[in-house]
Amino acid sequence: MIKVSDSAKEQVSKLLQEESRPSGSFVRVGVEGGGCSGLMYQLNFDHEMKEGDQVFEDNGVKVVVDKRSFLYLVGTELEYTGGLNGKGFVFKNPNASRTCGCGESFSI
Repeated sequence: MIKVSDSAKEQVSKLLQEESRPSGSFVRVGVEGGGCSGLMYQLNFDHEMKEGDQVFEDNGVKVVVDKRSFLYLVGTELEYTGGLNGKGFVFKNPNASRTCGCGESFSI
């Protein structure tokens, strides 16, 4: 399961409205190779399910993860920060053994 913090929920709702996404849109989270630590997080909006997708709903936000990425993301919490050190979505991944300074890549 992927958890969604209150701050991430608010930002997702705001972005869905601002970008006039179609009804039924959801957050798609994934992992792909790259970044300074070996794996990079992917986060975007989608409205079409794909074969093998895992679907979760937490805090009123529908999150979809492809089957391969799910193995890396079990137990992850999606947060949003707007602090002085930068603004954006942040992944708190208990499976990551190392993360880069910017928080956009990790290794297991």
